Amino acid sequence: MESDSDERAPKPPEPIEPKELSEGAKPADPEDQGEDEKPLGSKAPEFIKRSRTLHLGWQAGVFLVGLAIVVAGIIMLPLPGPGWLVIFAGMAVWATEFIWAQLVLRWTKRKVTEAAQRALDPRVRRRNIALTTVGLVICGALLSAYLWKYGLVMPWGIDR
Repeated sequence: MESDSDERAPKPPEPIEPKELSEGAKPADPEDQGEDEKPLGSKAPEFIKRSRTLHLGWQAGVFLVGLAIVVAGIIMLPLPGPGWLVIFAGMAVWATEFIWAQLVLRWTKRKVTEAAQRALDPRVRRRNIALTTVGLVICGALLSAYLWKYGLVMPWGIDR
């Protein structure tokens, strides 16, 4: 039984070969960036970055578009719609221009990846299946008790 669980255990990641740096490039700080993460900063076109006025206008536009998307996502949370997905889309728009949004998205991606890895762990999956089964049995028992006591009666009082 132990040998089966050892086969499904996640393998450690392969070591990554260090990349050669181009002239004048600085090595990335391991605390600031992961192996394949892009550098932080504005993604605005160069002609916009050259003019402070254009860049501020660009940032204001990106902020307003991102804000509209995030507000739409917040509205969708209690209403039908993909609320969280839209909120993260708004954060992605903000991340094209603002470092704080880039850091939030990196943190979110890291946490989602960690949660996905935990969910794929065989012990966690067995526990989740057991808890789901117990929950379904309890719901089935409550539904059976309700139907046994009250029968199948429509609440709005329409006779057949």
